[in-house]
Amino acid sequence: MTAQPTIGFIGYGNMAQAIARGLTTSGAVEADHIVACAAHYDKLERTTAELGVKPLHTPAEVVSAADIVVIAIKPYQIEAVLTSIKAELADPSISVISIAGGWTLAQYRTLFGEHAHVQCAVPNTPIAVGQGILVTERDHTLDDGQTRQFEAIFSSIANIERVESEHMGIAVDLAGCAPAFTAMYIESLADAGVEYGLQRATAYRLAARMVEGVGALHLATGTHPGAMKDAVCSPGGTTIKGVASLERTGFRGAVIAAIEAIEG
Repeated sequence: MTAQPTIGFIGYGNMAQAIARGLTTSGAVEADHIVACAAHYDKLERTTAELGVKPLHTPAEVVSAADIVVIAIKPYQIEAVLTSIKAELADPSISVISIAGGWTLAQYRTLFGEHAHVQCAVPNTPIAVGQGILVTERDHTLDDGQTRQFEAIFSSIANIERVESEHMGIAVDLAGCAPAFTAMYIESLADAGVEYGLQRATAYRLAARMVEGVGALHLATGTHPGAMKDAVCSPGGTTIKGVASLERTGFRGAVIAAIEAIEG
């Protein structure tokens, strides 16, 4: 394996672009060590030009150029796109990283054979700024060197959270879908701030930094979220009044119901 591996994306949509941006911005991988292909080459040329990623015409070209191949197409496209190059992807010198939600190691082993080196992992959008989560299937077939390489590269832009195969779905719901809910929460807080006279940009910054800080505090201290809430709620104070209002309007239940809706 080279000191600076080449990362190849099969598919270069929003999530692939977010990963590429995170990798190049963090310095983990230089742009000239990233290649990508996509269904529409003219659009690919435009999207890769922003970071200096090299556009290629076919998945076969990506596999030929890359040490680490990131499968970033829709799950329903996998068999149609990859079947013709499954022998190349089964080369044990290549690390295959799938970010196609819903596809498991077992499915890839059926498609590629027993000798392919595959890790399934699903990122969320904050990976673009080096603050992502990479929900990662605990079972994989990377060798020790490839595992170290995967963790060294991707831990620079995301927290790698390994879970059992049967828990990938719910873990991805929390990490991958909840950014939309959190963005709505930030927007709602900012709307309230604007209602009471704050400038919109100031309100957004306050709300976003607050969410970032609360998460960082929990991760740094391990303090239970309930205790963190209690620490802000003085008896008879303003915060507990807001908490009581959220409880009366079903705030917690609405969040749980949103995850239940995704799980079906």
